Amino acid sequence: MLVSHLHGDHFGGLPFLVLDGQFGHRTRPLHIAGPAGVGERVQAAMEVLFPGSTQVRRRFPVHFHELTDREPFRFGLERSGLVVVPFGVVHASGAPALALRVAWQGHTIAYTGDTEWTETLIELAQGTDLLIAEGYTDQRKIRFHLDVASLEQHAGRLAARRIILTHLSPELLPRAGELGWETASDGMTLELVGAQP
Repeated sequence: MLVSHLHGDHFGGLPFLVLDGQFGHRTRPLHIAGPAGVGERVQAAMEVLFPGSTQVRRRFPVHFHELTDREPFRFGLERSGLVVVPFGVVHASGAPALALRVAWQGHTIAYTGDTEWTETLIELAQGTDLLIAEGYTDQRKIRFHLDVASLEQHAGRLAARRIILTHLSPELLPRAGELGWETASDGMTLELVGAQP
């Protein structure tokens, strides 16, 4: 599990995931990687939501991994293991906010997380099969968030094979079809076209 930053709408489901694993008799380890403090924040949320839940002996281990700007982190030891490279972005959340570049089975996906425009996104997106980008507003600038107009301005420099917008604001969601960009939807599945393993 990868976490871009420590706001509730991006990590708040993790306590429920851990408890679902417990009640669902999960035995495989659960790995959660995110910004500095991710383990403490998830544990604190578990105690707020379900007091005493962090003290229960689980049927499976939960491992927290803290990601550092531009330091690759590998899940799995084999050549086919998933590799994530975090990039520091501009979004205040009580811990460093990250954009994430993930390579696995010959494909590369990048995710901006929540951020205002930063030149870091050019490096993040370079040559990826898919860039999942926040498109919170159309043109209105909101601090710490990405607007569609900024993406349009820099689209040629992003150099991703495909771009999909996510995290649209409530005011922008009804107009998603008018934006001229592909947008994410709940339950969406994608086929990646690009490098093969």
